[in-house]
Amino acid sequence: MTSTAALVDAHHHLWDLARRPQPWLDDPAVASIRRTFTPDDLRSTATLPVAGRRLHSTVVVQCVADVPETEDLLALAEDEPLIGAVVGWADLTSPAIGDVLDRLLAGPGGTYLRSLRHLVQGETDPGWLQRPDVERGLAAVRDRGLCYDVLIRSHQLDQAIRLAERFPDLPQVLNHAGKPSIARHDLADWERQVRLLAGHPQVVCKVSGLITEADHETWTTADIRPVWDVLLASFGPDRLMFGSDWPVANLAGGWNRWAATVDELLTGCAESDTQALLAGTATAFYRLPQPAADATQHNPREEFP
Repeated sequence: MTSTAALVDAHHHLWDLARRPQPWLDDPAVASIRRTFTPDDLRSTATLPVAGRRLHSTVVVQCVADVPETEDLLALAEDEPLIGAVVGWADLTSPAIGDVLDRLLAGPGGTYLRSLRHLVQGETDPGWLQRPDVERGLAAVRDRGLCYDVLIRSHQLDQAIRLAERFPDLPQVLNHAGKPSIARHDLADWERQVRLLAGHPQVVCKVSGLITEADHETWTTADIRPVWDVLLASFGPDRLMFGSDWPVANLAGGWNRWAATVDELLTGCAESDTQALLAGTATAFYRLPQPAADATQHNPREEFP
């Protein structure tokens, strides 16, 4: 197996409820994941290969609007070889955003901070990403060489398009493909806007979180395929990255079932395209270390986010 034959999970979460509460877990709909999840839990559950590749590296993503959670994730990344990068949170609207980012970057594990994210999906302002204070914060993110993870619902894609237009020099990644309405089979507006967004070369997209937008109990690969086909046609494999959205994915089948689905969807894809989608795009975007030549698995040592 070559040095490129490794799998990167570009989007997952971790939380320790004994250390830090996750208020969104109070929703009865997510009761089954209302417990602590650790890197060892991820190792034990992510056992299925995708296109012959086993999990090698991951990107852990914030869940709550809380700087201390980001500090916890950065400190964990420093000690946990599985984690290659952290997507954190800081208040983009704060006049002190630059100072906060500088402190995070200089603190324990700060070199693992690669991107910021805000749960825009929960904001009622239809122009939240275009607010002057938010744009000032995004400029501070850009000026420190960081990226921005765009978490929106499909009806908010116009905000993402305007963000891409106004920040052509800020690398952006659309989380969960913009949360298309898979369960309702209502993809027309989503497809039109995703194609517009993909016209901006600084924007890439995570193929993640799709099974929780489908019917949790009855979804099949056939439900996911129309979204997959649009993403491949719009972004191309060089601008797509695999993500599990674990442990939220447990609500709709879990890590291995999603991995098996992606494995099926990749049937017939060229090796170079498979490599890009399963590792290359995430490695470049998040500046992850390249896997060692013999690495196929890493050496152990409100709304859904």
